[in-house]
Amino acid sequence: MDTMKLRVHSSHDIFNHTKHNVTVDEDKMVNSWFLMSNPGPMLTVLAVYLLFVLKIGPRFMSSRKPFQLKTIMMFYNVFQIFCNSYIVIAFLLHTEGHQYLLKHGCQPADMDSNVLRIDMCVGYWRYTIMKFIDLIDTVFFVLRKKNSHMTFLHVYHHCGMALFSWCCLKYFRGEQGVLLGVMNCLVHVIMYTYYFLAGLGEEMRKRLWWKKYITTIQMGQFCIGLVYIGSLIAFGCNLPKGFSLFWAFNLVIFLALFLNFYNRTYSRKPSDAKTVAPTPTPTQPDTEKTDKQKVN
Repeated sequence: MDTMKLRVHSSHDIFNHTKHNVTVDEDKMVNSWFLMSNPGPMLTVLAVYLLFVLKIGPRFMSSRKPFQLKTIMMFYNVFQIFCNSYIVIAFLLHTEGHQYLLKHGCQPADMDSNVLRIDMCVGYWRYTIMKFIDLIDTVFFVLRKKNSHMTFLHVYHHCGMALFSWCCLKYFRGEQGVLLGVMNCLVHVIMYTYYFLAGLGEEMRKRLWWKKYITTIQMGQFCIGLVYIGSLIAFGCNLPKGFSLFWAFNLVIFLALFLNFYNRTYSRKPSDAKTVAPTPTPTQPDTEKTDKQKVN
């Protein structure tokens, strides 16, 4: 009997230890927001996305001509620039929020009605919603029959960013991901500004010499993210270590995929590079050149 009780207590301790390392107590405030009540809506969106871009969409377009979506894509790029800029500027102007993050960056604040905490979490929730809106990038690829652009890198990156952003807000406390979220929004401002300008015509595209640096900036944010998460673990912050390690592992995958893309695309000698692949993840402008581009 004593042995059985010991086993029950041991199992209970293991469960509690695992739960502490993987997640934290849920926040009722966050649970009341759109898409955040439970994993069901989020997983449904990702499942529909994968089903459409991998199966239904290509099959639907197989016997149809590509849609001409240049005008829609230009408005979409402006929308992305505006929304991501809003998140970045709102954070930069929120000086009290900076002090709050310095104080609670390692030790999450209590789940109460703290105004600063609510501001940080609301900002991160907006960022999370933007990660789901980013999925439209791939829908444009499908409707334009740019199947060569729908690489594993593109689809995995989009799904991964949406999933991890949601999990961070739901289980990892939104304020812990605010800095990385703001940095990612800044990268997207640069990225979608490029695509908007490139969509203005051939003469403008000739002046956009900084295309390859977009990929460099993306890799840079992954490196900063790894350092940030590593510091949370190294300093023994009161955060779920299991999820932190999983998050870091995912950033390593992102970095490896983007580095491989960069080497294949920009590190070749001119004589070896017969084609130039598009920068991964964002929407590509319609050009005669991109119709000939291939991504393995």
